[in-house]
Amino acid sequence: MNIPNALSLLRLCLVPVFAVVFYLPSPNAHAWAALVYALAFLTDIADGYIARRFNMITKLGRILDPMADKLMTFTVIICVALDGAIPMWAVAVFFCKEALMALGGLLMYRRVRDVNPANWWGKASTGVFFVVLAALVLFPIPRPWSTVMISFALCLTVAALIRYTLDFQKLMKLEKK
Repeated sequence: MNIPNALSLLRLCLVPVFAVVFYLPSPNAHAWAALVYALAFLTDIADGYIARRFNMITKLGRILDPMADKLMTFTVIICVALDGAIPMWAVAVFFCKEALMALGGLLMYRRVRDVNPANWWGKASTGVFFVVLAALVLFPIPRPWSTVMISFALCLTVAALIRYTLDFQKLMKLEKK
């Protein structure tokens, strides 16, 4: 187990911590939940940097890292939606996109025993989702604005899906040759 994979596992462990803290009956619960979310985001940045900088990229890491990111983001988006800050359709769009990504990753792993590394669109959408969801956790943003914010984040994540799909198709064509 290397350091980047340990950081991804830590991020996975922070998922239920976020949910529990978010719903604590304390006036500062959302601030503490945002802090947990920020810690998870920082571990994401750190594990990616360490893995690339010190050549510690592993197949396990390419599975754990996005899984931890998506589980945390999905947990946060559900909590924010249940809190009434964003519409439930945003959760549905995010879930469908992630289900398609998981299915594509599974198909790729079965065919080539590996998965695509993160691309710029995926990193950008993760960063934007963090900023948008952290703002929604911390501040009472009026519904029309929160819907605009989450819609922008969802557009980026759908763009990432399209990019991953194109990369997947290219790799599958190369595999056939």
